[in-house]
Amino acid sequence: MMRLWYALSYALWILREIIAGSIEVARTTYSPGTRTSPAIVEYPLRAETDVEIVAMASSITITPGTLVLGTSHGTLQQRPSLFVHALFASSREQVLADLTEMEDRLLRAVRGRGGAAAIPATRRGGMDLEYRDGRALRRSDEVGNTEGREAAEARAAEEER
Repeated sequence: MMRLWYALSYALWILREIIAGSIEVARTTYSPGTRTSPAIVEYPLRAETDVEIVAMASSITITPGTLVLGTSHGTLQQRPSLFVHALFASSREQVLADLTEMEDRLLRAVRGRGGAAAIPATRRGGMDLEYRDGRALRRSDEVGNTEGREAAEARAAEEER
């Protein structure tokens, strides 16, 4: 029941952000002079599952004045990232703080009360040794190449020692 409450709360919050962003974009469009201060930032995600990452990217893109330009695939050493263009950026730190607030609210809606600290739902197929979603190793297995899997398994065994 609590997760439903957080999801409803997130939907209302994102609706408010869409309306506020629309007003700001319209006001800038129809007023003389340029009052934009665009910025592109790299935002390292705490979201881990594909559903969480897509929901975050969609939430950013649906909000007027922001746009996801690209993604960076996460590895075990580095989290996945989104590259975000913000039209009205007072500073890069403020853009990152706003994105962090959005992700906090989204993860609370998806994972429940714990939000980002809660453990996400397990992925199908489990965690891969080298890549978070396992696509690269599955592809190498499909073509009969086992060198990638052997190298990843050797690195994992060495790290365990």
